[in-house]
Amino acid sequence: MNIKSFLLLILISVLINVSCTKDFNQVNKDPESFTTASDGSLFNSVINSCIYGWNEEFYVNEEKLYPQTQLAALYKQAWENTTIGTEEIWSNYYKNLPEIRELQRRFSIADPSHSNAVYNNMLAMVKIMLAYKTFKVTDLFGDIPYSDAGYGFLDVSKLRPKFDSQRSIYLALLNDLAWADANITYTGIGEPYATFKGFDKLFFGDIAMWRKFANSLRLRYAIRMYDKEPVIAGQIIADIITNNKPVLVGCDINGYSGEVAAIYPYLCSFKDQRQQWAMNQQNLRMGSNMWHQLSAHDSSDGSGIFDSRAFLFFDTNNNNKWFAFPNVPNASTPSESGVPYATQRNSIGGYSVKGSTCLFSPFNWFFVSDQDYIPDILMTGAEVNFLKSEAYMRGMGIAADESSASNEFMSGLQASLTFWKTTMSNTKLLNDGTKFDTLVKIPANLTLNNLENKLGFWNFTSFDTKLNLIYTQQWIDFFRQPQEAYALVRRAFGRLPREGSNLQYFRFTIPPSEVQYNLANYQKCYSSQADATSTKVWWMK
Repeated sequence: MNIKSFLLLILISVLINVSCTKDFNQVNKDPESFTTASDGSLFNSVINSCIYGWNEEFYVNEEKLYPQTQLAALYKQAWENTTIGTEEIWSNYYKNLPEIRELQRRFSIADPSHSNAVYNNMLAMVKIMLAYKTFKVTDLFGDIPYSDAGYGFLDVSKLRPKFDSQRSIYLALLNDLAWADANITYTGIGEPYATFKGFDKLFFGDIAMWRKFANSLRLRYAIRMYDKEPVIAGQIIADIITNNKPVLVGCDINGYSGEVAAIYPYLCSFKDQRQQWAMNQQNLRMGSNMWHQLSAHDSSDGSGIFDSRAFLFFDTNNNNKWFAFPNVPNASTPSESGVPYATQRNSIGGYSVKGSTCLFSPFNWFFVSDQDYIPDILMTGAEVNFLKSEAYMRGMGIAADESSASNEFMSGLQASLTFWKTTMSNTKLLNDGTKFDTLVKIPANLTLNNLENKLGFWNFTSFDTKLNLIYTQQWIDFFRQPQEAYALVRRAFGRLPREGSNLQYFRFTIPPSEVQYNLANYQKCYSSQADATSTKVWWMK
């Protein structure tokens, strides 16, 4: 909606006028051949836009959200240019939105000789991606342009779209996801209906997984808004759980499935250099809050560690010792520096070189530097397990059932550990290909069984303790999803482990480019509420 967006909309409208009729006539000849280069590339662009941008990764995720959520600690604030990252998030969404609107438009003018069901799978995939992307943006910013946004290439009166309330956006998107669940059709053998299979870099044409993703998102966002809209949210939660709607499976009675909605560089033929670039300019270390959820005491030899994810997410300091940087440092906190994220660590000969002044535990180098196997995660089956556990524990739209809550919690724990262990075992050093397991030795006693015995519900008597345990494990599992961790910290306010004062940073302000370009609609929206980081988003208590 800034000037760049305006120019892009004009360009898109020109391209559409040139190519749309030809492409869609070809589609109408054979509904299974919808995935032509121009049509399929629009959908592929939508998928690709879910990858964190470089500035988003650096200025939003690492500079702001890791310390705000206390997933990690920032020992020195170096940049504080948050708007560089939020401008990229905003631009990514609104430049991509016309592509989604155009795909929706093409379905509306499809050949009437074909049943609408022919196109329903593709329309469902588009609706699911629109929901995922829009939920992300509204949860970061609050009220945003949505219902009129992305239509400027069709209607110039919508080049400066109105802002919609977050509540109305949530309800519209949840309805879209319910439509997708009801209208996706598949046989499990071959797909008789048109799909974007050749351009689907998320599930690679597995339409059953798309339905699972739709219902998993419904569950996530229904639970997120439950404390504000318990009746509507409860009905959605009940529909999914009591009707056993298909969702992403982390673990169940059949064991580990590890279903995820994630974009893996090696599956999409690109090298992810973004995170190493961002971390090499960053001052993140393992924080004391996270450390205290992974280790029973502060012994620097690691003897207190009871959760193997300490070794998967973090590393020892320059002296091979475990030290957490305090999330609330004081005058006595030692100065920190070093080069744990520099490229000399990309070969086995330089791997141990972290700099003599690296006193505190950095992120695991394999986690930072691998360009192939660390995914951008949209959602995991482990998260679904934890969401179900919370729903059973609290009786959210369904009868409270602590036994089922415990089962889902244990399944989430197993899914998280197995997913991260599998993921990290595939990583390798860039220069010589040395694998993670060669250089990182996880103690044999750090088994899933031992962790389950420590964290099992049977060890605790308090309802609050058990509920907080669910939140804490979900928060740990969000280590590569700081934006989801941010939503959880705001939703489960006061229930997650935290050091120092409570979170006071509740949202990001609307980017300056949008304020300048869409001033009248911005002022209309934010005349009754402050566009400030201290303003709570709609679903917060």
